[in-house]
Amino acid sequence: MKPSRHLWGSLLVGALAALIALLFNNDYYLRIIFMMCVYYLCAVGMNVLVGFAGQKSLGQAGLFAAGAYTVALLTTRWDLNPYLALAAAPIVAGACGVLIALPSLRVKGPYLAMVTLAFGTVIEKIISEWTEVLGGTQGIYGIKPLTLSGAPFTNQQWVWFCIALCLVVHLLLRNLVLGRYGRALQSLQADEIASASVGVRVYRAKVIAFVIAAVTCGLAGALVAQQNQYINSDFITLNLSVFILLLVLFGGAGSLIGPFVGAVLLTLIDAALSQWPAAQHFVYGALLLFALYAMPNGVAGLAARWLKSKGSTEAPREALGSDAIAELSHAGHPAANEVPLLEAAKISKAFGGVRTAQEVSFKLRHGHIHALIGPNGAGKSTMINMITGVLGPDSGRITLDGVNITSSEIHAIASSGVGRTFQNLRLFADLSVLENVLLGRHSQMTNGLWTSLLALPSAKRQEAAARNYAYVVLDLMGLTALAHEPAGSLAYGLQRRVELARAMATHPKLLLLDEPAAGLNPQETAELGKLISSLSKLGITILMVEHHMDLVMSISDHVIVLDYGVLIAEGTPAQIQCSPRVIEAYLGAEVMT
Repeated sequence: MKPSRHLWGSLLVGALAALIALLFNNDYYLRIIFMMCVYYLCAVGMNVLVGFAGQKSLGQAGLFAAGAYTVALLTTRWDLNPYLALAAAPIVAGACGVLIALPSLRVKGPYLAMVTLAFGTVIEKIISEWTEVLGGTQGIYGIKPLTLSGAPFTNQQWVWFCIALCLVVHLLLRNLVLGRYGRALQSLQADEIASASVGVRVYRAKVIAFVIAAVTCGLAGALVAQQNQYINSDFITLNLSVFILLLVLFGGAGSLIGPFVGAVLLTLIDAALSQWPAAQHFVYGALLLFALYAMPNGVAGLAARWLKSKGSTEAPREALGSDAIAELSHAGHPAANEVPLLEAAKISKAFGGVRTAQEVSFKLRHGHIHALIGPNGAGKSTMINMITGVLGPDSGRITLDGVNITSSEIHAIASSGVGRTFQNLRLFADLSVLENVLLGRHSQMTNGLWTSLLALPSAKRQEAAARNYAYVVLDLMGLTALAHEPAGSLAYGLQRRVELARAMATHPKLLLLDEPAAGLNPQETAELGKLISSLSKLGITILMVEHHMDLVMSISDHVIVLDYGVLIAEGTPAQIQCSPRVIEAYLGAEVMT
């Protein structure tokens, strides 16, 4: 949906909710609408963490408590203005989110959920036991509510205020997740190494997701405390954390409307079950299982499939001209440059007793196609992984344009101009072809978190420029017609090409291809050879690990041969074909006939 249409649609939903609050001026109904808003705030931030970043958390009750007790203490003990206390609550909760994220993100999967669960349990215990400050089960009374003209908000005004707050939060987070940061977060749950290889700072992105979830949950907790003018330990339970997770999973994780659907439906169910408290846990457990197994995309996923069946609304684009493709060029690095683009000096690596690299040294010249060959287990992919930072060498030095990158992180190496593909495909399968290629532009975009959140003109310009560049790459790769297809749904050969397109979108000066022809038929291999040659003519230096000797010998300018981690030969394809050591180790006498 276009941004303007989404804006007007959101405003319409908000206006309808405000009108309902006006027409049904009943405290019970107003309370239900108020809690829908509260749960929506919890869910919309949790959706960023779970639906986009793929990080499961069961500690949201503790963050809810951080916001609630912040306004409670600030307004009762320090007599702070209630609006200032409300503004402080999400800041304190966000700080708590950072404290959770730093240790939690050292683990993954169920262990991450267990660590966050432990945090929630600790917070619950602190609240119930630290009675001198937090009141325990007796709680804190006299919390200052929000006021209008000196009078506390009525229930109706609380609903209107929360609706406006939900609209603002929704639009801000929509700006974030539909741009550079949203793509980065989605890439995390697919493949963190592939994500880092296009320049995404994986750990930082996870922390951002945790903080967003914490801020919105803390804001929700503050609203509940101020509206009730009371908070105690009964509000902060494991059930709340499970319920917040259920809001996202049932509504539709990763969907913009999922948190809204989950908040509305589950608040109504919660209200209906309020007369039978014993049945609540059973129903919530059943709904959670239903959401996980029977409807993994949630209620919103059903609508998404229907909308997808209507087809993409974006008009097909025409092929771009040679002037546009020139944007990919690295003409500033002439092939005759005597200074090597990359130099590996005495690189060694061992895994236990297996030495996959033994003082290997070589140089890559600007604009040349280099091939790295050798028998299986020779250490070729290990060398690629050491150049890109996936593995660190035990000794030796790797320099790129004279800069030491030996100990650099994956995202930093990618940002410095090194693109790569993988031996085994590492696409973001659930994202479209266009989104995969746009992720390749991540490291080249400079719009920060706040400019993206506020959708400032600079962020819009960068997003537009990134899309144009992505279409240039897609045109070069012959993938323009498939731009909106899920990358994982394509044939294997096309998926290989999409991965190469994603690497090219990083605007690399050095492109590392790890067995790019693996699994391709002879025709596809020949087309790949022509494509790689055309990329080299753009001034891009290429290092290719490959077992197809006909491809290697036909397009390479320089060949490097490894055998059991030892560099045994390097030179032109003709020199390598005539090397007795290479023939003995790998190529065989047939190559000479």
